[in-house]
Amino acid sequence: MKLMMNMLVILYLLNVGSGIGMWSGQSLAGQKEFLKTGEAKRILVQGVFTQELGVREKSGRNDGERVEGYLKQVGLKRGEPWCAAFICWVFNRAGVPNPNTAWAPRLFPREKVIWERSRIVYRKGIYAKELCSLLPRPGDVFALWFPEKKRIAHAGFVDSWSDSWLITVEGNTNIAGGREGDGVYRKRRLVQSIYRVANWIGDEGNE
Repeated sequence: MKLMMNMLVILYLLNVGSGIGMWSGQSLAGQKEFLKTGEAKRILVQGVFTQELGVREKSGRNDGERVEGYLKQVGLKRGEPWCAAFICWVFNRAGVPNPNTAWAPRLFPREKVIWERSRIVYRKGIYAKELCSLLPRPGDVFALWFPEKKRIAHAGFVDSWSDSWLITVEGNTNIAGGREGDGVYRKRRLVQSIYRVANWIGDEGNE
């Protein structure tokens, strides 16, 4: 599994423009050290979820071979909501520890939350060399709050983040960005619409 993950990172780096710059000219020892960093983990997570873009349910009822694979990852069968299961499936493929859950709120425990209601969440013991190292980054997980349910009811991955907008990759959504959609989509959402962001990679302040 470790060898496979290393190869995936290498292949992804060789096929991404910014990655080529990071990879070229490094010694073998330097490459091995890079593979241990949070940056490498983020690249791998991003590569895994990007490969899933275009997955669609078979009949629009939380089914289909790929979707059922996400659900199986968290111990569920077809027919169940799968946005959180998709996130855990990706993390497991990338070797990132996670709660392996289909319940979206469980992806946002207090100790993992780095962003809440348009504000950075500071935690004791975390030192950030620069403010930007505490902002959401690719591979972090975002949550949407649904007032009618009085809870977090949809989640997905951050693909990129700016002052006003973020690009996401999320499962069990649709073109409209709903929480009961038919596939894996890349979406553009307003930062102010995001309730929480959690970092499961655990590299705050280390960039």
